[in-house]
Amino acid sequence: MIRRTYIIAVITLGLTVGAVHTSPVLGRFVSSAQSFHSYFRDLKKAGTSLNPIERFVFSLMLANPKVPQAANQCAAPEHQT
Repeated sequence: MIRRTYIIAVITLGLTVGAVHTSPVLGRFVSSAQSFHSYFRDLKKAGTSLNPIERFVFSLMLANPKVPQAANQCAAPEHQT
């Protein structure tokens, strides 16, 4: 009985990890984390007088360049004929 539960738990865990691994959300998270790390390290090497909090904030801003533009949000959709 315990062995059967253990096998079911391992299979469920494997399927869950497989589903998360192929998820596009995870890929975006990993890519953003790598970009953040790269920017944080580069800002430290730049020799500027930024403290760690400033480097953290600037790295977050640089790692997420997708900022919605006000012009695109307010524009009416175009009708194609």
